[in-house]
Amino acid sequence: MTSDEPLIQVRGLVNRFGRQTVHDNLDLDIRHGEILGVVGGSGTGKSVLLRSIVGLRRPNAGQIRVFGQDLGNLNDRQRSQVERRFGVLFQRGALFTSLNLQENVALPLIEHIGLKRADAEHLARQKLALAGLPANAASKYPDELSGGMVKRAALARALALDPEVLFLDEPTAGLDPIGAAAFDQLILTLRDALGFAVFLVTHDLDTLYTICDRVAVLSQKRVLVADRLEVVEATDDPWIRDYFHGPRGRAAQQAAAVQEK
Repeated sequence: MTSDEPLIQVRGLVNRFGRQTVHDNLDLDIRHGEILGVVGGSGTGKSVLLRSIVGLRRPNAGQIRVFGQDLGNLNDRQRSQVERRFGVLFQRGALFTSLNLQENVALPLIEHIGLKRADAEHLARQKLALAGLPANAASKYPDELSGGMVKRAALARALALDPEVLFLDEPTAGLDPIGAAAFDQLILTLRDALGFAVFLVTHDLDTLYTICDRVAVLSQKRVLVADRLEVVEATDDPWIRDYFHGPRGRAAQQAAAVQEK
């Protein structure tokens, strides 16, 4: 795999649920080091696309190449090795409620790379700090945390194995505007420092304008456009016009312009 090849290539993807086709001949690339925002109306299969790429759902047809390998041709051991190079943050965090934060983050280090518990927990504390949590958070349990702290703890766990691609499913959902803005800046800072790519499913216009290098719009069962925001905004499509040029879209554009000055 050369450095100018996309990290992930999706070609001709088809996903069906019974008689309903969610994706039909969908193509998408994820490039090295980019933050790719994925948007679309309700039912366009944003999270289904994410789950297909990370191996949680087998598509009905099509090809997904990850790090130069076709996921469909890999055996279980090979798939596991590829999937360790992903970090995933699900919408609700998906933390184990019976484990404290240190244990939650240490678990993949113990299970996937066989670290001793003491070493794994030492690294877990570093990851929690990287995600912006105070040292005393390590001993707390998920039900003792605010929504923002849960997101950061889930991010720390997603970063545990030093992923090359970070998948985020609605990471700012449920956060207040200040918390959402802080989380956006954290993702941008970590990407710049660590160099991973980000696949970001979101409805948050502020997130798109603040941190995304490209935006992919899902519509009509495929990727309608995947490009820089100025190209996406100019695409002649009713949903894009309503989404990006409505009152909230204009407000997000203005706020991003102010930040750049």
